[in-house]
Amino acid sequence: MNSPDQPLPAFDEVLLCTPQTTAEQVGLFLRRCLIPCAGGEKIYTMLFADELSYDVSCRAEELFQHLQRYNSSYRLVILCNCEREHSYIPSAFSHYKVHMIPQRPQAEIQQYLQHHYRVAQPSSSAASVFKDNVCVGVVSSKRAGVGK
Repeated sequence: MNSPDQPLPAFDEVLLCTPQTTAEQVGLFLRRCLIPCAGGEKIYTMLFADELSYDVSCRAEELFQHLQRYNSSYRLVILCNCEREHSYIPSAFSHYKVHMIPQRPQAEIQQYLQHHYRVAQPSSSAASVFKDNVCVGVVSSKRAGVGK
């Protein structure tokens, strides 16, 4: 948010981890992050890395240790749930740990995201159903089973 005109991360810069994420997927992601190339100064992010299975987490740590020797200027952010801080990945990378609290008010964050997710030329796209021609939206309900 410090550079409002910079684009949001591309699909190759983010890995959304689940218990079903494979070692191959994590390996490809870490190779993109840690093998030097002329691709620029991307910031790679693993989301919910604490949800990786034990075997995948072990293999990911081994690959990270192996590849980081070839690139000292990598940019990798690993986000984990603080309630699962004793799972493998948060424990293995604990010496890099930084507790993060959002520094911006929610309204400012929402405004920033609206800027990046707004469709420039309103057309007959799905964005027309959301407020201000934003191409994404969150629909939620406090009650279960109400068709959302």
